[in-house]
Amino acid sequence: MQEKEKKPVKIVETILRDAHQSLIATRMPTEVMLPILSKLDEVGFYALECWGGATFDACLRFLNEDPWERLRKIRKGCPNTKLQMLFRGQNILGYRPYADDVVEYFVQKSVDNGIDIIRIFDCLNDLRNLETSVKAAIKEKCHVQIALSYTTGDAYTPEYWMQTAKAIEDMGADSICIKDMAGLLVPYKAAELVKAMKEASDLPIDVHTHYTSGCASMTLLKCVEAGADIIDTAISPFAMGTSHPSTEAMVESLKDSPYDTGLDVALLAEIADYFRPYRDECIKNGLLNPKNLGSDIKTLVYQVPGGMLSNLTSQLKDLHAEDRFYEVLAEVPNVRKDLGECPLVTPSSQIVGSQAVMNVIQGERYKVATKETRDMLLGKYGRAVKPFNEEVRKKVIGNEKPITCRPADLLEPELEKLEKDIAAFKQQDEDVLTYALFPQVALAFFKYREAQNTGIDPDLFDSVNGAYPV
Repeated sequence: MQEKEKKPVKIVETILRDAHQSLIATRMPTEVMLPILSKLDEVGFYALECWGGATFDACLRFLNEDPWERLRKIRKGCPNTKLQMLFRGQNILGYRPYADDVVEYFVQKSVDNGIDIIRIFDCLNDLRNLETSVKAAIKEKCHVQIALSYTTGDAYTPEYWMQTAKAIEDMGADSICIKDMAGLLVPYKAAELVKAMKEASDLPIDVHTHYTSGCASMTLLKCVEAGADIIDTAISPFAMGTSHPSTEAMVESLKDSPYDTGLDVALLAEIADYFRPYRDECIKNGLLNPKNLGSDIKTLVYQVPGGMLSNLTSQLKDLHAEDRFYEVLAEVPNVRKDLGECPLVTPSSQIVGSQAVMNVIQGERYKVATKETRDMLLGKYGRAVKPFNEEVRKKVIGNEKPITCRPADLLEPELEKLEKDIAAFKQQDEDVLTYALFPQVALAFFKYREAQNTGIDPDLFDSVNGAYPV
């Protein structure tokens, strides 16, 4: 029997971004990362995903850290490994569309500070919302990876994925990511998807999936056999549950096969030994709920990503309606269908989740619509794969006319005004971008940064109001 041609699989390690975003709400401080960077750099990963997503917001809001400084420190500690970030297209790392000049400047500064690979996605898979960031990334000569937010439904046929893959190639991307944020990919369907996309495009394919439904390791194995070039994994203490398959488990599973990664398992074990006590500390102090380490096959029914589940729980707790949790879960697919069968990923997941809560609590569907639901139905987030439910649209926006153009075409340039707004606080070029994304949180952080040298205990700082107690 002829030996199968060797095709080593590349690994993206997510411990510095999505692994802890998924399990401990992105609360890992930079000081925990620094001592292990040299070991991570030694492994030979294809890339370290270390920035973007919710890390930017969490650094400022909860950790009193400058996210730009985090990136610079990781870059210094990992000189030999590509650094990767997650970028929400026109939404950058925030929750609304930003003007093109802000998007372009953010891409430029991300690359200047050390990013090699930018994974760019849109919550509706509306490629118009990726145009500016993709062009900016190409201009900066970094690797452009366009991610397709995976979901299921009538509209998401093999032909849809193939056509979109070809369109991504035509945009000038260097690779494609299948971004399965909710753990919906099951093994054989995933293999079919990879084969179809390989047929449609010559670009390398990276598969990113979560363990939420319990299928992820099997799914990655079938994707590799189907031709996937890269897979995303997490070092074992922060793997499984709402995170990703274990890096060590996948490396061992592929060992001595045509797909052997060639990574050193002993070195990976050292890295796992480093993170294990920190994981245990997170369980002990309540930051990591052990429930997040389990899996739930109902994920395949509700299509709710792990982060969205915790948001729903929190909203219901605030409303003293925790007993309505399963009613809300059952309403989520209905709202999703009304909103064009959109994938559930930031910010569409928050929009659908919040509206599902309102529908259940009010006892009447769309009696009260959130501002974000209105904006979605007005086309301000872009074009969904299927038309919005016309009856729902009429109930929510009445006779107001939806937009049909690329939403950012309606936005005026923002940078000049933003520069004026923060002139008194500016210490680095990047501060204007921090302020652009999270104005209130940024100002609070800038005040904290200024006050750090006053001799007052930083732990007394009120990050919500941006002041020390009088």
